[in-house]
Amino acid sequence: MSTLHRAHASHAHTHGPDCGHAEVPHDDHLDYAHDGHLHREHDGHWDECEAAGHVPHEDHEHPHGQDCGHESVLHGDHVDYLHDGHRHARHDGHWDDH
Repeated sequence: MSTLHRAHASHAHTHGPDCGHAEVPHDDHLDYAHDGHLHREHDGHWDECEAAGHVPHEDHEHPHGQDCGHESVLHGDHVDYLHDGHRHARHDGHWDDH
């Protein structure tokens, strides 16, 4: 899954283990959920870390929800669920891999 490289220009907050935002494992780095966005440090600045397109998570039978046991993070206008190193979001009757 490719990721867009989009700098978050006005991001003064420094994320880290004690910053208070959820850490989200993503490929070879950590994203931080902050104000409905996912940020990652990249070359001395913070990027919006978003998938470059619609990526359905095939064969995902687990129904996420309030009591599913997986951490939830606000992402734009919906909630993602952290599961097995992925972020899953409900979309048109299936789960997307963000």
